[in-house]
Amino acid sequence: MPYALLTGLIGQALADPGDNLAGVVTTALVAVTVALVPPFLGGTRQLEISAVRALLGVDLPEPVPGRLALETRLRAAVWFGLHLVSGALVAAAVGIAVPLSLITFAERLGITDGALTGTEVGPLGPADRWGWTAAGVVLLLGTVYAVAGLGTLAATMAPVLLGPAPAERLAALEARERRLAERNRLARELHDSVGHALTAVTLQAGAARTVFDRDPEFARRALGTIEERGRDALEELDAVLGVLRAGDTDEPRRPAPTLADLDRLLTGDVDATVTAGTLPAPVSREAYRIVQEALTNAAKHGTGRATLRITAGDEVVIEVRNAVGDEAAATGGRGLDGMRERVRLLGGELTAGPRDGTWQVVARLPLPGGRHD
Repeated sequence: MPYALLTGLIGQALADPGDNLAGVVTTALVAVTVALVPPFLGGTRQLEISAVRALLGVDLPEPVPGRLALETRLRAAVWFGLHLVSGALVAAAVGIAVPLSLITFAERLGITDGALTGTEVGPLGPADRWGWTAAGVVLLLGTVYAVAGLGTLAATMAPVLLGPAPAERLAALEARERRLAERNRLARELHDSVGHALTAVTLQAGAARTVFDRDPEFARRALGTIEERGRDALEELDAVLGVLRAGDTDEPRRPAPTLADLDRLLTGDVDATVTAGTLPAPVSREAYRIVQEALTNAAKHGTGRATLRITAGDEVVIEVRNAVGDEAAATGGRGLDGMRERVRLLGGELTAGPRDGTWQVVARLPLPGGRHD
């Protein structure tokens, strides 16, 4: 309506400018300039997207925050212009079809008399009631189908003109990939940390129950280990949940464990040899998780004892061996998949399988810059 009123006023002023033609033209140019601003505004695009969702049922993505690209503004402006033109056509069609149909029906039913007096369109005259009735029906049906067709066309064009630009699609895809990567990382952290603690707690609880009557001292030590592992698991769980709560905020996060915290994983059943020295933090964090999962699998599927060897030269080599108690269980599950994913992210390689009567896991992690002391 504002654009229709503005067009009518400008047309009327230009049709009869009087002695102030320059003023009328200047006013018209200013008015047209102002009228051209809304189609290029980001807020207008958001309103149009909301209208398309509500009225056409088109599932358009949320606009990407930030400054709109020129190409996006131009597409939104084209949509705005088409919206105005189609709206004007629909309004004109409805404004003509509905009153004319009502008048012709009223004349045909005898409700009115003489409403078509002076109306002549082609072969149709005021007395041709049947002809006007048919014309009214055709015009009304044609308007309905035309509006439906415009709606279908608009639903088809909306994703093209109001959808995200290629750069916005790429940014949304990258953001989605980051969220998925973060979810996968948190899933690995929960599986490796809490899973390791629960495995240790279960084994220690079973051993304590078995020898509780004949070896109370061992049972007390086992209960102490259960307490310690449970506390570590709660800390790890709180850290991961803290990441979920923090989201993208700058809230400080509890640092992830590294090989410097390896003592948490070592028990009397693990024969460890570590000559890795100081490693870059990302490598050290992933190495800790790999050792944790390997020792967890050794405790779950092995006989309880394991050999751990970590060395560093041009690469970090992690080797875990244990006697196999359940080889079929050791070959599957999320644990090995998680280790392979960690190793792959660092550009290394992982081998796992039976060797010389034992189950062996060997992870090779490259070091940035080659050899590390």
